[in-house]
Amino acid sequence: MHPVSRNSERLLLRELTLDDVTAVHAIYGSPAATEHLSFEPRSREQVGHIVARSMVSALAAPREEYALAVCEREAGRLVGYARLALDGQGQQAATIGFALHPEVWGAGYGTELVRALLTLGFEDLRLHRIWAARSPENGASQTVLDRAGLVEEGRIRHHVHVRGAWRDSIVHSAIRDEWTSAPPV
Repeated sequence: MHPVSRNSERLLLRELTLDDVTAVHAIYGSPAATEHLSFEPRSREQVGHIVARSMVSALAAPREEYALAVCEREAGRLVGYARLALDGQGQQAATIGFALHPEVWGAGYGTELVRALLTLGFEDLRLHRIWAARSPENGASQTVLDRAGLVEEGRIRHHVHVRGAWRDSIVHSAIRDEWTSAPPV
C-alpha cells in the first residue's frame, strides 16, 4: 500500500520526504522527546538516513514498514514520526511506535495518532494484532495507549539497551475483534 495518507480529526499521516529531515530531527534530536525511547538523541545526519531508509522501505513489495510523517491537518506542520512494522512471521501482526514534538504534548495528539495507526493496521492492512512497547517510566505513553484502546499485557525484562543500561519494556496490544467492538474512549 503506497502512498499512505490517513486523516484523523486533527492529524494527517503521510509518507515521509527528504524535506521532512529538519522537522523529524527536531523530534529525534531532542533529549526531551527521546527520553523514554529506545535510543539516544540522533544527529541530523542520522535522521537523514532514517528518513531515506523509510522512503525506500515504502516502495518495497511486499511492504513491511510504514514510517510516516505526522502532520497537523490545518497547518500542515510536521509534529511527529510514526511507525507500523509488520511482524515477519506471517501472523497478521505489527508493532507500532511514535514520537511527538514536545511542543504538542498534552494536546491529545498521541491518542489520536495511535488510533489512526490502529485504523491503518486493522482496516487497511487487515491485521489481527497490533502491539506497542513503552518505557516503564513513561506514564504519558501509558495514558495514550490506554485511551487508544490497547491493553497492557506485561513486562519484557531487559528489552533494550539504551544510555548504557538495560531497560525493561511494558507491552500493550489491541486485537482487531476487540478494537472494532469497543466504543471510542
